This record gives sequence, C-alpha cells and structure tokens, in this order.
Amino acid sequence: MLDEQAKKTMLRKIPHGLYICGVKEGEELNGFTVSWLMQSSFDPPLVVNCIKKETGSHEMLRKSGVFTISFLESGQKDLAAKFFKPQSRVGNKFADVDFYEGVETGCPIISDSLGYIECKVIASVEEGDHSVFVAQVIGAGIHREGEPLLLESTGWNYGG
Repeated sequence: MLDEQAKKTMLRKIPHGLYICGVKEGEELNGFTVSWLMQSSFDPPLVVNCIKKETGSHEMLRKSGVFTISFLESGQKDLAAKFFKPQSRVGNKFADVDFYEGVETGCPIISDSLGYIECKVIASVEEGDHSVFVAQVIGAGIHREGEPLLLESTGWNYGG
C-alpha cells in the first residue's frame, strides 16, 4: 500500500529549477512558470517539459508545437511568481517585462534571464494530469552569467 505522506515527502526532494516557458499561437503570446524540465538527450539535443493539462498555455503549446525556456537567476523569485497565475485571471503577463520573440519559434524570451533555449516538440505523452512534451532544442543563447533559480530556494513546493 502506498504511504501518501512518504510519497509526497520524497517526490518533493527531487531538485528542480524554475523557468519561464514562452508560447505563441498566432499573435497571442503567453508565459508560465515551469519546474518539471530536464535534458534527455545529447544528440539530438532533447528536453522533456511537463505541462499541466487543462490550461490555456498547454493548449497553445500543443497546437503550435514550439516553446521557449527562459532560465531565471537565483534572485528572480518575484519574476517566477508573476508567471504562476493563469493569463485568463491576470491578463498580459508580459505587459511590464522586457522580452523579445525567438528567431526559431517566435515565442517570447525574457531579456533579463540568464539565457534561453528554443524548442520544437517531437513527441508527447498524455498520461496523468500533466502532458510530457519531448522537444528538440533548435535555438539557444546566453544573456549573462549567474546562478539559476531553484524551486527549493524559494520555499515553494510543486510536487508530491
């Protein structure tokens, strides 16, 4: 029998970074905070990005098949928090954030991030409450040096 408290405690011990995932569908742009992201292959360069189903951003990503990941610096907890809430409740999350659109995807990239990757979805798994998107890295850039923002350092939990 599964011990629910032990499961929750142990799954929350998996270390995660915090990133802003940028999506675009037509002329509509959005961004949202993600933490379930990891590299999965060197050649070709692949990442796995797990996105909660039943959200507008999930649908935009599924339809467009592309996204960006802006890597946040350790002091950017407030920026990560800004992108947690659904666009339908808070409106344009990029209204006061400096960004530009990626050359390869057209998706938003945060200018004040450590850097970014641009990705094209090549496969997905639709099990559970999150979709698992496997994507090839088709573009990348570095804005500056710095330590990445980690979920653990914020005091927030997303897991279990």
